[in-house]
Amino acid sequence: MIVGLTGGIATGKSSISAALVELGAYLIDADVIAREVVAPGTEGLRQIVNTFGAMYVQRDGSLHRDRLGQLVFQDEEARNKLNEIVHPLVRAEMWRRARDYVGKDASRIAILDVPLLIEGGTHRQVDVTVLVYASAVEQLKRLMKRNGLDEVNASRRIAAQISIEEKRAYADILVNNQGEEREVPRLAHTLYQHLKYLAKKGAQVDGKFDRSVVQPFVIQ
Repeated sequence: MIVGLTGGIATGKSSISAALVELGAYLIDADVIAREVVAPGTEGLRQIVNTFGAMYVQRDGSLHRDRLGQLVFQDEEARNKLNEIVHPLVRAEMWRRARDYVGKDASRIAILDVPLLIEGGTHRQVDVTVLVYASAVEQLKRLMKRNGLDEVNASRRIAAQISIEEKRAYADILVNNQGEEREVPRLAHTLYQHLKYLAKKGAQVDGKFDRSVVQPFVIQ
């Protein structure tokens, strides 16, 4: 069973992910892969150099992230070009790892940690979609504290994403992470147990997963 895990900015998705790993979950982090596919010597870095120039590579052969980041922040066309290079490479590697792990046994669980799971349409390809959420007020409070932002800039960052309310419509499992950090292990444990239940119940002899066993579920 392949699970898509997502959330909004400052909803605590990363904390839930880390707790799932501690419980033994096999987790594939899209952000980590995004760094790997542009490492020195990769096809991703070669395409970036061909598109943007050698000035975006440092002396040690690694990507000059700060310089490229400044460019794509200011230039939408450049940002789109970068996404066209990186996103297909990330998706291909992410799915390769997930399918290699699950193989023909749908009772095995691979969790894809993808910040833009819904925005990118990946939720349509996974067996189960999990959304970690918190209220807009809580998101704002956490983001201001975590990043040292004022209310205006924090609000802009939140508004740049699809709202949590919109994302909820696409989720099979909702994890209410509105509370304190100490609640995270309990939430992650409940989530992992439910995922294992679904994987066992939905696994078919041909290696596929029967999505009819998935019903709306809220963890809080």
